[in-house]
Amino acid sequence: MTEATDPLVLDLVEWVGREPRLYSEVIETWRTSCPRLTIWEDAVDRGYVMRQPEAGSMRVAITESGTRFLREHGRRA
Repeated sequence: MTEATDPLVLDLVEWVGREPRLYSEVIETWRTSCPRLTIWEDAVDRGYVMRQPEAGSMRVAITESGTRFLREHGRRA
């Protein structure tokens, strides 16, 4: 891990990896007012999680890259 936010990105990816989450739940849970803590944006930009439209709502799911990221750091999806 190279950035200070990486442990939090890892936590977010692991949390989403347990089960796909509603986008609104992810944003509510991982919202921050600190411009230096861009955890959600970092996870999306790195391709670890993605938004998926589903029956009138938006879900967030882990990607293959996110699964690899977890495995590389001794965690499971």
